[in-house]
Amino acid sequence: MNNMNQNNSGMQKRMLIMTLVVFVFFIAYEFLVLKPQKEAKQAQIKQEQTQKANSAPSVEQQNSMSNSVTASAEENSKSVDALSSKAIASKNIITTVKTRHNTFEIDNLGRIAQVTLEDRQYIDENKEQIKLFEANQLRPLEVRFADANINDEAFKVSVVASKSLVDAKSEVQELVLTQKLSNTTLTKTFKFYPDGHYDLEVKTTNAKKFFITNGFRPNVLADMYADHGMYVKQNDGTMELIEDGDLDKTKNYTGIKFVSNFDRYYATVIYNFNKSLAITVMPDSESNPQPFIHGNDKIVFSGYVGPKEFKTLKALNPELTDVIEYGWFTFIAKPMFILLQYIHNIIGNWGWTIVIVTILIKLVLYPLSYKGMVSMQKLKDLAPKIKEIQEKYKDDKQKASMHMMELYKKHGANPMGGCLPIILQIPVFFAIYRVLLNAIELKGAEWIFWINDLAEMDPYFVLPILMGASMWLQQRITPNTMQDEMQRKIFQMLPVVFTFFFLWFPAGLTLYWFVNNVFTIAQQYTINKMFEKKRAIKK
Repeated sequence: MNNMNQNNSGMQKRMLIMTLVVFVFFIAYEFLVLKPQKEAKQAQIKQEQTQKANSAPSVEQQNSMSNSVTASAEENSKSVDALSSKAIASKNIITTVKTRHNTFEIDNLGRIAQVTLEDRQYIDENKEQIKLFEANQLRPLEVRFADANINDEAFKVSVVASKSLVDAKSEVQELVLTQKLSNTTLTKTFKFYPDGHYDLEVKTTNAKKFFITNGFRPNVLADMYADHGMYVKQNDGTMELIEDGDLDKTKNYTGIKFVSNFDRYYATVIYNFNKSLAITVMPDSESNPQPFIHGNDKIVFSGYVGPKEFKTLKALNPELTDVIEYGWFTFIAKPMFILLQYIHNIIGNWGWTIVIVTILIKLVLYPLSYKGMVSMQKLKDLAPKIKEIQEKYKDDKQKASMHMMELYKKHGANPMGGCLPIILQIPVFFAIYRVLLNAIELKGAEWIFWINDLAEMDPYFVLPILMGASMWLQQRITPNTMQDEMQRKIFQMLPVVFTFFFLWFPAGLTLYWFVNNVFTIAQQYTINKMFEKKRAIKK
């Protein structure tokens, strides 16, 4: 039993040290890697703004894909007056499509050059409506032919659109794009819907085979806190994620229901739940996934480009809610989000929804928390006796172990009793963490006073400071059974580290941790008082 206690102590020490190291790594990565990269990118954008861009598209031959695809490079065209890396030269846009929620810009090669989100909550740091794509990225719905000669010609011949402006705000509208080449004619027939999704039929004459891409993911918010890359769902329900930078070779998939390229909050999705898709995924120069759907000489599918809103995706097809990726604990996280959505429908405020759901979670987990807290109180009461036994039998570990076992048995204490309930709660904590981290519904959601957007950091750092203070207070009233001084010091540093780390976290997530801490303090205070009364009675 002594060995068990020592092993438990050692495990606690390793967990605390690992936690501290991980958080320090995150912080260092944020400031030493991500921040310099962002600054370098901004400097590059400013430099490009001063240069006169060449609007003529360039074609670059790449490796064959799926035994037959010859890829060509993205045209590099920017307006002299480009304001950002997402500005598209207006002379390359042949059709603008407006729906109730977004605006599509179709370029002269029949691709989705840009999508602008029109709902009021989707505002960027410059107070402009959010645009999803970079100007020089692989664009959605780009077609590449299996025949290299046709492919080369296709990047030099502009498509002809049936309309230059499509108003689909109130009813379904059709758009036809036609590209006449020497040996084939490519036709794209769209149906755009008011809710922002579209149906698309793509076909060629003379049985010319082609591939069509989902494009590179939206590039609005891709950070270290959430996954970003490509996600596919297969006919058997299996989900597979390829994160940016992780694809080292070409992969082929058959029997695909949907493919989604996504950042933290936004996605471009191609799906067909009636006839499955075949996909080849190629790595780009940075090992990011580039999916190409096998079209043969005709293909029909539907598409969605926009925020990963649960209600929106469910309305299109319930299976599309799987586009929202919660990580390992999806089986807990998805029902938890449904609960959040249900509570929000009743009270209408996401901040108070988070408070209420946090309280509900604490009540459900109370039996586990209670057992853990009681166990820690018992160990605290036994600490002097344990120390006496360790000192008395320091040269005889077998006798020390025997006497400590008797002591634990007599008082109904368990050295692992404080750890096990905490371990069982970890999946729930990680699930709610991933839900609040990935919930686009929090975008633009106000709470009280200074919190105008629960998806953004607290502008005045009030919640992170309150969270850190509550964590410190929780430590002060929680029985500490650590004998090692190093463990104590590391443990005491955690509120400071967590506070610093949470300064840049979404306010909604910080609110959850703060409320969780407050109710943990209330629980611990109640149990402490209960044990104080028992000790007073014994005296």
